[in-house]
Amino acid sequence: MAGRSVLAVFAHPDDESVACGGTLARLADGGARVVLLCVSRGERGTGPDERYEPGPELAQRRTAELHAAAGILGISDLVLGDHPDGSLRWHDDQAIEAEIGAAIRAHQPDAVITFDNDGLYWHADHVAVHERTRAAVLACGDDAPPIFYVCMRPGMMREVADAAARTGWVPPPSGLWSITPDAWGIVMQPPTFAVHVGPWVDRKRSALACYRSQFRPDNPFARLDAAEARRLLGVEYFRRAPINRRTAAFETYGEPITTTHA
Repeated sequence: MAGRSVLAVFAHPDDESVACGGTLARLADGGARVVLLCVSRGERGTGPDERYEPGPELAQRRTAELHAAAGILGISDLVLGDHPDGSLRWHDDQAIEAEIGAAIRAHQPDAVITFDNDGLYWHADHVAVHERTRAAVLACGDDAPPIFYVCMRPGMMREVADAAARTGWVPPPSGLWSITPDAWGIVMQPPTFAVHVGPWVDRKRSALACYRSQFRPDNPFARLDAAEARRLLGVEYFRRAPINRRTAAFETYGEPITTTHA
């Protein structure tokens, strides 16, 4: 990947680490220039840190957390949008699409990574980012870079939650871990390849630990022992969008899989 760039487009600070932090770290270590476009600053996020009410102060806090996580993952360029958290599906879609298109033109990525149309668990902001990123890529015409959608293996988050529960963890009343784990990946379309990120799992978890406004220090990812973390988080899945045939060096990092594997 030396001399190539990869553009990751997500909705909120922490999405990048949850969805594919291991892959981003592996790409950075492989020489890629990893560019992250975060569409919002997460000002409406609900987490365990009661010092931060939804609003500008929380946005500032989450932005700082994002910078810290990006440093751990090896992200080269961080592009921050300022679109309204929680309303991306109904906000100015042309402005969001234009920002994504500008990032594509500026960085000429080998690949674009974003959410699939299920938003991992039907989060409306995630679905909006999927739609706007796809539209921006399609608008590039013959120069469009390949686009890869992050997939979450059905049952993976349930396994993580169950492993944490065995250590005494209890789901919180709000935030990411208040969502039923069974919602993640329940309608996932079959991935086309898997990226093995075992040696980068610790980096992924360290990046997630930066988001103290959203995750307690004893969140389920943190409660996994080293062996469980590698078993449950050591493979990240992607689906290539069938929009062009351009070769992407990014795919050499993955192991092709069949739909029966999915």
